[in-house]
Amino acid sequence: MPELPEVETVRRTLNELVGGKRIERVTVTLPRIIQRPAEPEAFAAALAGHTIQTVERRGKFLRILLDGLVLVSHLRMEGRYGVYRQDEPVELHTHVRFRFDDGTELRYKDVRQFGTMHLFAPGEDLANAPLNKLGLEPLDDAFTLQAFKREVAHRTTKIKPLLLNQAYIVGLGNIYVDEALFTAGIHPERAADTLKAPDWARLYDAIRATLGRAVDAGGSSIKSYVNGQGEMGMFQHQLLIYGREDGACTRCGGTIVKTVVGGRGTHTCPACQPLPGKRLKARVKPRAK
Repeated sequence: MPELPEVETVRRTLNELVGGKRIERVTVTLPRIIQRPAEPEAFAAALAGHTIQTVERRGKFLRILLDGLVLVSHLRMEGRYGVYRQDEPVELHTHVRFRFDDGTELRYKDVRQFGTMHLFAPGEDLANAPLNKLGLEPLDDAFTLQAFKREVAHRTTKIKPLLLNQAYIVGLGNIYVDEALFTAGIHPERAADTLKAPDWARLYDAIRATLGRAVDAGGSSIKSYVNGQGEMGMFQHQLLIYGREDGACTRCGGTIVKTVVGGRGTHTCPACQPLPGKRLKARVKPRAK
């Protein structure tokens, strides 16, 4: 599933590609993508004649701001946008097409068919589902160390599931939580209320730095993610621990292990991320003879 860096990259790309374009008509071929209004015909009719002003992001959601409407879009597992000439063949699994009056169209393709779109009047989107219960934005100025600790430091939940909970901190998914916890030297199974002040400071810095680098690299293309221009992200080449099970830790040379925490595959270096009272020596893989 695209996480904050990938959605931010799509946002920036769409701003360049469709900002200022006027919608001539909308075609929906998979009605369940449209969550609001209930009828896809009403969705299409409402958008006709409106101009896209800008594209914003809230957590993992895109907010496409038009003159008088806000379209909230979630890519889910494999949703993607692309801009095409209207005479180009329509690819399989293309479910929503926004035809512009300049001969191009924005197409939404979703192999897994889990993506969603909600249409609101301006101001209503942030007060209603799915955006109204989202937590702090980790790259905003309002995300300070104090705000971070105030939101989660007192909770008894394991730190990894807590960071994945979009009601507290938005945009973080499995990849970037593993990376940030490794960078901060914190075991993903530690309860949040056991972390000390230096732990929180390291984790706060690690979250901001990891997401910042990932945005600069255009996100991570682990499976099928591409931006609105069909380009892959490159941050997967900078990952320190995610997807590196049985490989050598870049810090201590020990072996990275993969376990399950909160139902999610989790990558950890037992030596660099010890549980309290369970500090382990680095387990180095023997060299092949």
